[in-house]
Amino acid sequence: METLEIYVHNIKCAGCMNTIKKAVKSVDHVEAVEIDLETEKVTVQGDDVDREKVVATLAHHGYPEKGHNTLLNQAKSYVSCAIGRMSADQE
Repeated sequence: METLEIYVHNIKCAGCMNTIKKAVKSVDHVEAVEIDLETEKVTVQGDDVDREKVVATLAHHGYPEKGHNTLLNQAKSYVSCAIGRMSADQE
């Protein structure tokens, strides 16, 4: 099993973390996702995980890799955060 560590922007709370976990777990071969809120590090484990797909999935939800943040990504992250909070409340 391999481990990827990806540092991203815009992780603000548990809602963001919930969205990230669900989104990244949908990528082929991902078995586990851990998130460090303080450092904004996303750790992904699995066999044969495509790093670029994980990075693209994170960016799609407003959590781009460090050094690639934009105002649009920040706005997307607020929407993703709200969705993550609502889906966590329903579980």
